[in-house]
Amino acid sequence: MTVVIFHNPKCGTSRNALALLREQGVEPTVVEYLKTGWDRATLERLATRTGVGLAGLLRKKEADAEALLDAGADDDAILAAAIAQPILIERPIVETDKGAVIGRPPQRVLEVL
Repeated sequence: MTVVIFHNPKCGTSRNALALLREQGVEPTVVEYLKTGWDRATLERLATRTGVGLAGLLRKKEADAEALLDAGADDDAILAAAIAQPILIERPIVETDKGAVIGRPPQRVLEVL
């Protein structure tokens, strides 16, 4: 099974989710999205596979993400903002053949193993 974690190594929750995967014997492909950035296709796929939509992928603790939500931004505006500012997307996100989840709390990543 292919396992990908969209990871921010500075985030404790993201580090914990990665450690949990490894404890389960899984060595995921680690995508440090703050370095690689996002593309439209990946964000749209994750929004669909997690079932939360693009607005649901936003990290509400980020002021710019909160402003987008407060303004009722549409998907195109959310995509443009997330591509310009990768930090706006919640972390970690784990994607496997079974689906994708936002790993908050980290134990949620077990749902797609």
